[in-house]
Amino acid sequence: MSHFSQIKTQIRDLTSLQSALTDLGVDWKPGPQAVRGYRGQTQTAEVAIEQDNGYDIGFKWNGQEYELVADLQYWKQTLTVDGFISQVTQRYAYCTVLNETAKQGFQVSEQQQNQDGSIRVVLQRWNG
Repeated sequence: MSHFSQIKTQIRDLTSLQSALTDLGVDWKPGPQAVRGYRGQTQTAEVAIEQDNGYDIGFKWNGQEYELVADLQYWKQTLTVDGFISQVTQRYAYCTVLNETAKQGFQVSEQQQNQDGSIRVVLQRWNG
C-alpha cells in the first residue's frame, strides 16, 4: 500500500512553478525524477525536492494540474503542508502574471510587498 499523498493544486504551468520554487529559495530538481517515499516506494514527478531525511516532495502532472506528492508522515519543511502549498501557490500566481503580461509587452513599473503578505504590482506598456 502506498503511503504517498496527492494534494491537488491550481498549478498548471511548469515554468512558473519552477520560477516560484526558485524565488522561494527551494532547492529543486527537474524531472522526470523519482520522489522517494516509505520503504523505498517512488513516484515519478516533474519537479522533485529532496529532504534531509531521505524522503522527497514532488510536483507531478496528473493530466490537468501539478499535484503535490509526498509521504506526509515524513514531511520535514519549516512550513506545514498547507503553509508550503499556500506560499508556492502565491509565488506561482505572481510568476504567471509576470510571464503572461511580459508576452503582451508589459513591464513592471512598481512593486510593493504588503504587510499582509500580498504583492501589489503596477504594470505598464508603451504603445509606439
